[in-house]
Amino acid sequence: MTATLRWTLVACATALGQTQSAAPQTPAPQSAAPQAANSAPRWRVQYFYDQAKSSLVFHDIQFFSPLHGMAIGNIQDGKSRKPAAVVTTDGGEHWSLTPIEDHPISLFLLNDTLGWMVTEHGLWQTTEAGKDWHKLPHPPAQPLRVFFTDANNGWAACLKKAVLATHDGGRHWEPVAVAAEPNGAPDRSAYTWIAFANATHGIITGINQPVQRFAPMFPAWLDPEDALSRRETPHLAYALTTNDGGKTWKTESASLIGRITRVRLAPDGVGLGLIEYADSFRFPSEAYKIDWKTGKNATIFRDKRYAITDVWVTPGGGAFLAGVETTGEVRSVSPGKIKVFQTSDWTTWNDEPVDYRAIAQRVLLAGAGDGVWLATDNGMILRWK
Repeated sequence: MTATLRWTLVACATALGQTQSAAPQTPAPQSAAPQAANSAPRWRVQYFYDQAKSSLVFHDIQFFSPLHGMAIGNIQDGKSRKPAAVVTTDGGEHWSLTPIEDHPISLFLLNDTLGWMVTEHGLWQTTEAGKDWHKLPHPPAQPLRVFFTDANNGWAACLKKAVLATHDGGRHWEPVAVAAEPNGAPDRSAYTWIAFANATHGIITGINQPVQRFAPMFPAWLDPEDALSRRETPHLAYALTTNDGGKTWKTESASLIGRITRVRLAPDGVGLGLIEYADSFRFPSEAYKIDWKTGKNATIFRDKRYAITDVWVTPGGGAFLAGVETTGEVRSVSPGKIKVFQTSDWTTWNDEPVDYRAIAQRVLLAGAGDGVWLATDNGMILRWK
């Protein structure tokens, strides 16, 4: 199963680099032991929504410069939800909490003023760095994530096995026809992630989820034994790649176990891919280094103790892996201590000390220039120093 997964990433990288397909490599048996860093916290809290009767669950964080950034999510108070955003204009030294009009899903920021927000009921745009949002016409399919290479040209990864393209900043959309070509029922298929290495080379990934013969009666936290015995079934993974700025796309698909949840690409040819697994699988997650110019890749990190939920490639050639320590057998329902590993040479991973208060189930990474930030699903934002 891992070989199939690796082959999927090889195929994607090969399509991006326009090279001949390389044979899948044999993955390393496990990650190298992380090296302990200085005990002083390198990840320090910059913002914490600390309210007794409510919590702020961040769904996305983006920085469009080392000074300007934004995180979006929902304030949860019992059964009620209120959409909200926090914005900084000084690199995270100060954050302002502001309400927004719809429950957010994801965010894309092009520059210091222009950005787009995907919500549960459509697509919004800001031209004032998040101070004000106006709703755009609803796309013909429900987007999960958007990506723009400039103020006009962008793409939306959507439900129902749809990818859309726009050439006027999101006011009008047209389908990318090849996205519908892979096998799999549209009702159980979606494109979920978009990454570009530069203005011309990009990838859109997706998934088809097979029908479950016996749906679980109870959530994992209520019936952990059932969750652990529930085998994750293979499914189709989709990938669209372009080498000409989205004028044409090539489609790839493969059957695998686990979900490709992140792909980060850097202009110099390096990238990171992240696959996350179900509770019953041996490893919580697996990270891959991708050379999208040559089609080569290799496992760089997998460890039973840590569930990695996001990855980041820095402009200087290094990388970060962020997640949580696994606690208990049912990993998906138990919060744990946040763990972040950093490398500058892609062989030695430093275990970067994190503020002791940082506990979460999932974490998100974002960066700009030499700054890197981390947001949690319990209202905390930290910066790497």
